[in-house]
Amino acid sequence: MAGAQHAPDESERQQQDHAEARQLKSPSGSVVYRAIYHEGETELDRGNSALAWSGLAAGLSMGFSFLAESLLRARMPEADWRPLVTKLGYSIGFLLVILGRQQLFTENTLTVVLPLLRNRSPGMLGNVLRLWAVVFLANLAGALLFASAILFLRVTSPETDAALRQVALEAVVPGFGTLVARAVFAGWLIAVMVWVLPFAETARVSVIVIVTYVIGIGQFTHVIAGATEAFYLALSGLVPWGSGAGRFLLAGLLGNTIGGTALVAAIAHVQYIQSGEAEDT
Repeated sequence: MAGAQHAPDESERQQQDHAEARQLKSPSGSVVYRAIYHEGETELDRGNSALAWSGLAAGLSMGFSFLAESLLRARMPEADWRPLVTKLGYSIGFLLVILGRQQLFTENTLTVVLPLLRNRSPGMLGNVLRLWAVVFLANLAGALLFASAILFLRVTSPETDAALRQVALEAVVPGFGTLVARAVFAGWLIAVMVWVLPFAETARVSVIVIVTYVIGIGQFTHVIAGATEAFYLALSGLVPWGSGAGRFLLAGLLGNTIGGTALVAAIAHVQYIQSGEAEDT
């Protein structure tokens, strides 16, 4: 009798151990694929008005990356190590946008591409382009409003104003080809971050800060974060609108889109679809 009672206890403990092990196990790539795929479908169902307001908020929020970095720079001594500290401010806008669930153009270059790669119909393509256009233009409108506010409302000190100009010029003045190449890396990193975030749980803030810090310290071009800088310079008369701000935005748009779609979403799609892991999505 004692042995008969002992066996079920052992079996129950083993089942509990297996259940705990499954909970602790990291999700497979196909599970992440499905989560992001369904998130992309949800985004494509949203109307233009909801996308525009959320995109406007994201454009405004991203301006704080420019401002926070400049505030730190204005209060740091001139030294080789200064960027290692000031670039921490670059992460602020991304934290506000991602944790606030606002619509940022570079995030959508990944999530909505997965449904498109599964359904390559003209209607689906049109819906993806609609979302991209609405979010991108709304992000730019928010960035323009933020740049106008910090320039014309005189909310910063003269030292911070000087730092704002320095930070913006460093981001915008490189050549077109350099900006595109840097933007590809930024798009890649943002897309990888989006790929990781659904199951990052309590590490979400750390993931966002680490990835965006690398983008900042590497001077990789993010079209929306850099849009505030480009608009600030153009409004100040320091660079032309067309060959300055416009050139930067075009380069950032091209590079971020390539990095976020062709190099990550497409590769991930081929990996999981051809392997048959995501067929039931």
